[in-house]
Amino acid sequence: MQPGVVWALKPLADISAADFHDWRTLLEERTGVVISEQRRAFLQTNLSARMRELGVDDYASYYRQVTDGPRGAVEWSTLLDRLTVQETRFFRHPPSFALLEQHLLQRLERSADQPLALWSVGCSSGEEAYSLAISVAEALRGAESLAQYGVTATDISLSALSKAREGIYGARRLESLDSDLSARYFQTQNDGRSKVIPSLAARVCCARLNVLELAKAPLSGMDVIFCQNLLIYFRRWRRREILNRLAERLAPGGLLVIGVGEVVGWQHPDLVPVADERVLAFTRKG
Repeated sequence: MQPGVVWALKPLADISAADFHDWRTLLEERTGVVISEQRRAFLQTNLSARMRELGVDDYASYYRQVTDGPRGAVEWSTLLDRLTVQETRFFRHPPSFALLEQHLLQRLERSADQPLALWSVGCSSGEEAYSLAISVAEALRGAESLAQYGVTATDISLSALSKAREGIYGARRLESLDSDLSARYFQTQNDGRSKVIPSLAARVCCARLNVLELAKAPLSGMDVIFCQNLLIYFRRWRRREILNRLAERLAPGGLLVIGVGEVVGWQHPDLVPVADERVLAFTRKG
């Protein structure tokens, strides 16, 4: 048996309380994401997998490597992809997209030729961003409007953003997509996977963004902001801080959609809650 194989099979020791504290503190300080005691196994599994690849068998040594200047920054970026990429799918939570469809139709009635700006916060591998783009394309198709639109897709993970830009998905990823939409907005490749058609892909711009740095984000006047299944990873005070920043980026009449149950009791003086029990959404006062 080759030495590398022996090493790969060698079990790593469980992460100590002190190492767990250091790692969870580092992750929260840099990303805002909170790793609870219940997710200790998740952290250990992902750390140990990367440590095996590097030939490191000590959590403290790997911690020093990750926090060691420019070289550490490169390794941190690689590790971050393991710790933050989340499961997603096209048109996740249909009631939110039903609300979006209604909002878009009303928006087009008010100002048919004004450009539309949408934002997918925490876009992961791109399914939500392309779902937003498809929703607008369908609304414009039905309204026969000449309005232009663009979707900004942001995430902290460079690996996820690379997948989003590629816009290629396996058959399982498209199972939740209506067959007509799938045929209209995707091209089947020789390997059986489906690629977003160029005209739709051109409407989506992917960019790296840490939500802790929203104050620096050059995004404003957004007509629609989707921030779903992201806030659950943050402390309650941080969730409110992020939402306040997002509210500032909405245009008058704009729509902010949050994952149901991700925040309780949050209010903003410029926003009005949407009266629909199936969704958690707000519109900005016009």
